[in-house]
Order: sequence, then C-alpha cells, then structure tokens
Amino acid sequence: MLIAIDGPAGAGKSTVARALAGRLGFAYLDSGAMYRCVGLLALNAPDQAAAALAAGARIEFVAEAEAGARRVLLDGHDVSDAIRAPEVSEAASHVAADPGVREALVAKQRELIAGGDYVAEGRDIGTVVAPDAELKVYLTADRTERARRRAVELGGDQATVMAEQTLRDERDSTRAHSPLEAAPGALVLDTTGMTIEQVVEHIAGLARKARASA
Repeated sequence: MLIAIDGPAGAGKSTVARALAGRLGFAYLDSGAMYRCVGLLALNAPDQAAAALAAGARIEFVAEAEAGARRVLLDGHDVSDAIRAPEVSEAASHVAADPGVREALVAKQRELIAGGDYVAEGRDIGTVVAPDAELKVYLTADRTERARRRAVELGGDQATVMAEQTLRDERDSTRAHSPLEAAPGALVLDTTGMTIEQVVEHIAGLARKARASA
C-alpha cells in the first residue's frame, strides 16, 4: 500500500509521515530530502548542470532503530543534517523548478516505492510520482502556524521564516513543472491546532479503511 502525503513547508508532512510510517510499520520516503541532496550538490558544484547532478546522485535512506526514522546518504556520505541548512533549503527550491531534476528524481522515487508498503511525502507525490496511490492526503495549515513551526524547527526568526516561506510557496505553486497542488481525490487536511498524534491517528484510520476496502 502507498500513502502519498503532499503539502507546503510547515504543514507537518515530514513529522507526520515519519510517525505514520512507524505506526503502520511502513517504509518512509522523504522526497524533499532528495531535492535537498541535489541542492547541496549544486551549491558545491555550481558549474555543473543540476539535472546531471540529480541523474548521477546515489541517494539512499538507511533505517535507524527508531521506528520510521531514516538517515540520508548521498553518494555514500551521511548528509542527514547538512541538507537541513537554510541555504540548502533555498537551493533545493530552485533546483526543484528544473524539469530535468524533477524527471531524474521522480524516476528514483518511483523505483524506491515500487515494492512494499510506503508512506511517501513531498510536494508532488500524489499528483506526479504516484497518482494511483491508494490514499492521498494534502496537509496544510494557517500560514502563521506554518511559519511558527518552521521557525521552531530551524531555530530561526518567525518573521524571516514567513517571508521566505511566502516566496517559496509562490515559486512552488506557480512553477511550470509539477506545481504544488492537491492531487485529484486527495483528502485536504488542515492541521492548524491539531497535534501530531491527532493527525497521525486520523490518517492511520483512513489507511485502515482504504486497505479494508481494497
């Protein structure tokens, strides 16, 4: 079974997806981490085409003892922490607008989720990567709440995070290739005021119903 979770930054995708994968015993795919890996490569090799970097990158997710948790390896090196730096996030947003990058990473993502049960999260899982996913959820939240969450996560100033978030939302939603939007048939879930546990339990219930009716 594949559960696709999409949505903008700060909506809770990564936290919810990891916890949900642990709850259900599924593997977890963080597609955003893959774009961050390419963003990191692009920062370190600005003279090379991002699409070529994406095509040649070896990106792996290695499970940890904690249920649902995974380390991110890029060409054999652990970059789990490095790809969370603000400058890498910004670079990831830029390379994600490159159709060549998206083509390369979508192929890698489809290969990863081809076997077994997965919770996959990102910005185009339900629309592009796996439109036939058994369960598609689009997480969102009030823009102020999303900025607050990201500021806490990054240890930054909320006003600065909101300004950057607004620019990224605009870029992600208006790009020509794979714009950020809810997939047809996706459940749109506003997580404002909800705890992680409440969101996870709600989606887990939907997953159980989807599997029972399959």
